[in-house]
Amino acid sequence: MTYVVTEACIRCKYMDCVAVCPVDCFHEGANMLVIDPDGCIDCGVCEPECPAEAIAADVDPRAERWLGLNRDLARRWPVIQQKGEPPEDADAFKGVANKYADHFSPAGPAG
Repeated sequence: MTYVVTEACIRCKYMDCVAVCPVDCFHEGANMLVIDPDGCIDCGVCEPECPAEAIAADVDPRAERWLGLNRDLARRWPVIQQKGEPPEDADAFKGVANKYADHFSPAGPAG
């Protein structure tokens, strides 16, 4: 089993999960995070830390669509090892449905 980041992270990117991950398996994109499923040790400590409820176990039906995306983007995006600041408008996007079509970006972090 592994954990994946789902659509709920898009434009929220709170990063509380990064602070508790013991194996640094989070990778940062422009407007969301992903988990490297090959590096995840299935400890589950990240899931309850996410204010957007964007992390799911791969056995959760919500995760099916996101497993491949997490794997692919983890190969392209840099590892993030420390909690950063979420976007200023993160709270406005928390709980918004169907963010992938309108707000997802495959780009890595700016900078």
